Amino acid sequence: MNTPRWKHRPPGSNWGDFGADDQLGRLNLINRDKLRQGLAEATEAIAFCLSLPLDYPGGTALNPRRGPPLLRPTLREGRPNFIVTLEDIGSTDVINDDLAIIHLQYSTQWDSLCHVGGLFDADGDGAAERVFYNGFRAGTDIVGPSEAADAGIVGPIKLESTSRASALGVERMAEHGVQGRGVMIDLRAHFGDERKLVGYDDLMRVMAADRTEVEPGDMVCLHTGFAERILGMDRKPDPEFLHGACAVLNGRDQRLLDWVSSSGLAALIADNYAVEAFPSLPGAERCCSILPLHEHCLFKNGIPLGELWRLTPLANWLREHARSRFLLTAPPLRLPGAVGSPVTPIATV
Repeated sequence: MNTPRWKHRPPGSNWGDFGADDQLGRLNLINRDKLRQGLAEATEAIAFCLSLPLDYPGGTALNPRRGPPLLRPTLREGRPNFIVTLEDIGSTDVINDDLAIIHLQYSTQWDSLCHVGGLFDADGDGAAERVFYNGFRAGTDIVGPSEAADAGIVGPIKLESTSRASALGVERMAEHGVQGRGVMIDLRAHFGDERKLVGYDDLMRVMAADRTEVEPGDMVCLHTGFAERILGMDRKPDPEFLHGACAVLNGRDQRLLDWVSSSGLAALIADNYAVEAFPSLPGAERCCSILPLHEHCLFKNGIPLGELWRLTPLANWLREHARSRFLLTAPPLRLPGAVGSPVTPIATV
């Protein structure tokens, strides 16, 4: 199948399966029937917040390019618009108004489909292009600045945007409505808090032991306990400890990637950084993705990734009640052109 954007699609991808112009990927599988399945799981009317406080993990030790949010008041006539009274006009109101400067993927987050693309010869002319899911192009559909002065927080804050995804932005997820059935795979219950590289065989053993089933359109949550370790560090994360803690997927396991494809899961979520091990195991090829699971999910198959969700309280409740399924409501910010988004997911059981 050729489209106006590509002649060849990457091996193992689903480009074009949902249409030549599709920007939702596997979220297309979250339809009315899937939402009904999720609603049917909310039998106890108990809600769980699956977000960390958005100023966690704290500092920049875990990722020097992302920092905690900054809260500042807006201005009113040149002064901070915070704990302000307007007695001069006879008002008894006390007013607070603020703004946030936030790295969208610092804490509990969604990765949109334009977060990670790949170098791939989509044109079939022997030269690799910078492309994203379904053949959308860098420089045309996803654009950004080339100068440091137009990126990051440097000097006075510019009020205009300098980067934008006109395709595959996180607002596409928000418009669709990310609500359906979630399925918990409890890796921590089987592997504890020690570092464990989880491949296909490990995952299948865990699912078989817990009688966990994943069906097309389900949003899969992987509980490792990593977010609880972060919470226990009170905004002072220890990178050396955390990089050696908790279970993490082996993105180099091809059978695991094949299962992600064949299962039909609509989204893949974890309570750790990146869902997969980073750095990953060395690749078989001389040049390959350093984030093979990201490449497989975001670039090839249109599967959004959730990272740093707080899953432990929900996972413990589900285990106590011999359940693995729940209603998951997790829309990102409807921020046009954004690559990712903070999210406050709610699970209802």
